[in-house]
Amino acid sequence: QVQLVESGGGLVQPGGSLRLSCAASGIIFRLYRMGWYRQAPGKQRELVAVITSGDSTNYANSVKGRFTISRDNAKNTVYLQMNSLKVEDTAVYYCNAAVEHPLREYWGQGTQVTVSS
Repeated sequence: QVQLVESGGGLVQPGGSLRLSCAASGIIFRLYRMGWYRQAPGKQRELVAVITSGDSTNYANSVKGRFTISRDNAKNTVYLQMNSLKVEDTAVYYCNAAVEHPLREYWGQGTQVTVSS
């Protein structure tokens, strides 16, 4: 059974930092592309950052220079370090695991991040 369990969300003031974690089980973690997506109220889910099995990274323009995605294959965990948080970063953040050939994709349950003064 595949599980992706996010943690680390919460309430933070503008300019603050949070670190999200996503612990995976039931998959060969090192083979998967891992990503963080977010969905704000009334908006579509959007890509925040991804990291490939080869450690290549890609970021949404809105978070470049502020967020950093990383992975620890020994711990089957992917992280999202979020700095200089803005009110517009408020959303539910979801962890995603994906692999091709054959295509398989899994989602976590989400963790709420609220940026507010």
